[in-house]
Amino acid sequence: MTLDKAKEAVDGAFAGKDRRGLAYENAFGGATSFLRRTYTKDLSGFDLAVTGVPFDQAVTHRPGTRFGPRAIREASSLQPYDPPYGWDGFDPLSEFAIADFGDLAFDYADVPGVPALVQAHIAGILGQGCPAITLGGDHFITLPILRAYAEKYGPMSVVQFDAHSDLWPDDDMARIDHGTMMYKAVKLGLVDVTRSVQVGIRTECADYLGMPYIDARTCHEKGTAWVTGQIKERVGDHPTYVTFDIDALDPAFAPGTGTPVWGGLASWQAAAILRDMAGINMVGGDIVEVSPPYDTTGATAIAGAHVAMELCCLALWNRRAN
Repeated sequence: MTLDKAKEAVDGAFAGKDRRGLAYENAFGGATSFLRRTYTKDLSGFDLAVTGVPFDQAVTHRPGTRFGPRAIREASSLQPYDPPYGWDGFDPLSEFAIADFGDLAFDYADVPGVPALVQAHIAGILGQGCPAITLGGDHFITLPILRAYAEKYGPMSVVQFDAHSDLWPDDDMARIDHGTMMYKAVKLGLVDVTRSVQVGIRTECADYLGMPYIDARTCHEKGTAWVTGQIKERVGDHPTYVTFDIDALDPAFAPGTGTPVWGGLASWQAAAILRDMAGINMVGGDIVEVSPPYDTTGATAIAGAHVAMELCCLALWNRRAN
């Protein structure tokens, strides 16, 4: 960074006047807004909102993803100095106004009340005309988020990156469990399985409820271009939600998660697939299950921050300047 740029640098999360542009603040200082974007609840004039849902009380094994949004934001401070690599010169930070909407506020002791709060939180963002990229939190949060999206768009195409199908049967729709969220989403009609696909699966599932899947071994053997082709063919131009469970990555790349499973995607595979998905009609997405207490290196949060940036690119790609 030049001396002039250093003099211009301010704590953009609070004092920044420009909604667009790369950031030149020290990565090790300042407020940890996502990608150094402005914190605001007023989305007028913004094109995209990033928000956090620090909820982890639906896990089957190890908690800790309540710390995920904060860790992802901190890790993202390394990214806004340059346009994201591999997007053919597309610079979403300079072309679009991205806001950090902050985290959902909720009473941690009132777990049954959380789903309605999540749904209303996301609906509030959509109601202001912005798509939402959500930082989790455990994977349960995707269910109330999909409720909000389905209210606006109808049954969604979903691309789910995950080690697990999250299709464990559970017909108690009030029960909160991150392993049953997709089962309920399908049963409630929030997801159009004919236009959806799961990627990276490597645990058993007795009944996929018609949801197509590409397991991790197939990803490895057939390659990223084939996987992306299958995704694009499946979702077409239908409104699409992309949910990325960080355990889609192999634990070698993302050990900080509650239910790690070996044999997963490498980070380069995830990056290639996400970038080659450009052009789908993505209207929202999330990155979930980043659990910093189980990764002292911070590598999992770094991976989560990169996924979140790719999701921002996907959500804005079709609106870029030609």
